[in-house]
Amino acid sequence: MRETATMADEREEPVGVDPEVHGPWAVIAGGSEGVGAELADQLGQRGLHLVLIARNPKPLLDTARQVTQRHGVQVRTLAGDLLDPAVAQRIRELCADLDVGTFIYNAGANTYGAEFTDGALASFQKVIDLNITRQLELTQHFAGRLKERGKGAIVLVGSLSGYVGHERIGVYAAAKAFTRIFAEGLWAELRPHGVHVLHPVLGLTRTPAMERLGLRMDLPGIEVSDSADVAGEILTHLHHGPVWITGANAAQAERNSGPDRARLVAEVGAGMRAMSRS
Repeated sequence: MRETATMADEREEPVGVDPEVHGPWAVIAGGSEGVGAELADQLGQRGLHLVLIARNPKPLLDTARQVTQRHGVQVRTLAGDLLDPAVAQRIRELCADLDVGTFIYNAGANTYGAEFTDGALASFQKVIDLNITRQLELTQHFAGRLKERGKGAIVLVGSLSGYVGHERIGVYAAAKAFTRIFAEGLWAELRPHGVHVLHPVLGLTRTPAMERLGLRMDLPGIEVSDSADVAGEILTHLHHGPVWITGANAAQAERNSGPDRARLVAEVGAGMRAMSRS
């Protein structure tokens, strides 16, 4: 559901992916599993060629092979850790000869959970570098290309975590809040140049990463989304930026934006503890 009010000229039915605008190539940072893999598959189905970037080679190559076999599109891959500054340069070089119409940053994750007073500052810095530093670096590169091109899309994937402070993942939640405000500003900046900017807000989504965390997704009242559904919603609403709240999460986002911050933080903390299997 749309979070931000829009002008009359944007209140149209979704047009989704337009290969003439959003193709012929799309770059997905974090494109090997879950929502990223589904985005790759659905973009490939629409005829877009892909550059997929992820840390682990096996799921990355598996996704690339599946997309190629299903849809007959070209897929380039780059296996590398985005925490390594050299990887950003490798991405720029890999895409230098391509007409990139869409850039998706889906790589932001919480790589470290600990109480801030007891945790390692260097580990918290890695959360910031993955979710903010590298995202800004790559977004600036591709946004500049798209601005000059005069069309295209940038998708910066977000999370409901960015609407309220969390214990143990406070740095991650703050990074997601940063991305939402940054995306709004970038939307305003690039809109006159024909470039769509979308910050899709994801709630709890069934992905391999979430399964590895061992979260309890079977609790009563928990809203869990499917990766394919989330990816489809993102691509349907590319031109409905700056913020689109996916699934049935709009009411929760609105509640988490309320003025009684002490109550909200306490409630969210209790819910997170209930979901943890540890």
